[in-house]
Amino acid sequence: MANRERRHTRHPGAAFVVHAEVMTADDVARAMTRMAHEIIERNHGIDDLVLVGLQTGGIELAEALGNRLAEITGLAPPVGSLDVAFYRDDLGLRPVLPEAVTTIPGDLTGKRVVLVDDVLFTGRTIRAALNALGDFGRAASIQLCVAVDRGHRELPLRPDYVGKNLPTARDEMVDVSLDGVQLGRMVPR
Repeated sequence: MANRERRHTRHPGAAFVVHAEVMTADDVARAMTRMAHEIIERNHGIDDLVLVGLQTGGIELAEALGNRLAEITGLAPPVGSLDVAFYRDDLGLRPVLPEAVTTIPGDLTGKRVVLVDDVLFTGRTIRAALNALGDFGRAASIQLCVAVDRGHRELPLRPDYVGKNLPTARDEMVDVSLDGVQLGRMVPR
């Protein structure tokens, strides 16, 4: 869960306590480079490719991935952001973050969209994203890129590009940023 989301959703009497650093900033950078090469290879370049980062944790990663693709190919793919709060099936159980913004760079019809998120857990956010993307055109394909796949899927979804597979307990939390990946728990203060 991204830091901003944790600030809005945590219990006021709880704190995120890190018990393991899973990836360093260098590890994340290497994973981003590897995933960029995989995207280029699978799509035979980046023509008609659009990156869409999911609010909240995927935006920083989508921008970094876009920069990496530009370094490799010399072309910068368009990068957008998507807030799926109103497409979720647990609306009312989670807070809706008012500052989350959706900015899709143009009509997605005929484009190859790469959804980018920080952590893939149950798959419900991705299901909501797939529903939301339909409002912006009929993409030729939608691929999924995640920094961390922690398992515990509740829906039949599988990412196309993964920075790290990280088996976790259901009550653990994974914090992903360009500075690294940390594993921890929310504990009472």
